Amino acid sequence: MTSLIRRILTAAGPLLALLVVIAFFAIADAAQGFEGRFLTSGSARLVGLQSVKIGIAALGMTMIIIAGGIDLSAGTAAALCGCTAAWTLQQGGGIAAAFAVAIATGMLCGCVNGSLVSLLRLVPFIITLGTMTVFMGLGKTIADEGGTITPPVESIPNWLVSMVTQFPEPEWIAYPILPNFCWGVWLWLVLAAGVSFLLHRTVLGRHLYAIGSNESTARLCGVPVVRTKLLVYSLAGCLVGLAGMVDLARMGKGDASAGMGLELEIIAAVVIGGGSLSGGRGSVIGTICGVLIMGVINHGCTALGLENQVENILLGAIIITAVYVDRLRNPG
Repeated sequence: MTSLIRRILTAAGPLLALLVVIAFFAIADAAQGFEGRFLTSGSARLVGLQSVKIGIAALGMTMIIIAGGIDLSAGTAAALCGCTAAWTLQQGGGIAAAFAVAIATGMLCGCVNGSLVSLLRLVPFIITLGTMTVFMGLGKTIADEGGTITPPVESIPNWLVSMVTQFPEPEWIAYPILPNFCWGVWLWLVLAAGVSFLLHRTVLGRHLYAIGSNESTARLCGVPVVRTKLLVYSLAGCLVGLAGMVDLARMGKGDASAGMGLELEIIAAVVIGGGSLSGGRGSVIGTICGVLIMGVINHGCTALGLENQVENILLGAIIITAVYVDRLRNPG
């Protein structure tokens, strides 16, 4: 019970920031005379579906950052997974095979990163910066000359498309008690519950926090550092594979360039949610809030007709503030 209260208090900061951002755009919307267009169930559904891809990948990044690592290749790895899934469908494989190939590809990408980081003891920032380019090159190799690979339309079932549909049919959630979110949002929340359980109720979770807090001490205490890092990067890769399937559902094709810059959004979501780039700190609840903050800013700026640079400035200011707050909490 004590640990649960501590996690809730830790997430209070990101949750408060989320409420402040929502209130800001709601007031701005009312001030411009849009008659509450921002605070609608349609807006909530839109923010939800736009957050699915980043949200799923950010769960894996949360585990990596807690362990004191980082993965700059997450975006291009997700694009590669989308390309391999599209290629599988193009070759006549079913949607189940496409899911399996995407997740396996993501796990392999994570395994490569984890092996280079843990076995060779190389800096994660540099290693994943290199693999980021490698994965994008592999995606372009699989794709057509334009960098995309489009499977037959009939090979993508409607239930997969509804994964990221703003107005899913039928309205199978208890609407209007809850917004009728696309099922990708509920998948994200189920995965979040699973990752939260792993972090706070398993030995692996305790090892991740120990390694992120002080790797040398963790090794002396008998924590299998190499094996743990390899496992966490591989698990994060599986989540990246699912994020690649979100791209396939949304665009109907695999695009090797779709992941460029996505890694920065994924890392930013974890940092905004209270994750520490020095390791040892982070939470699933905080990451969810971080993803939603980014989604609300994106939708709010669009709804108010603000220029894209305004969104960039707001998001950058929030990231800087989050990092500064983390520095105050951990001056060492």
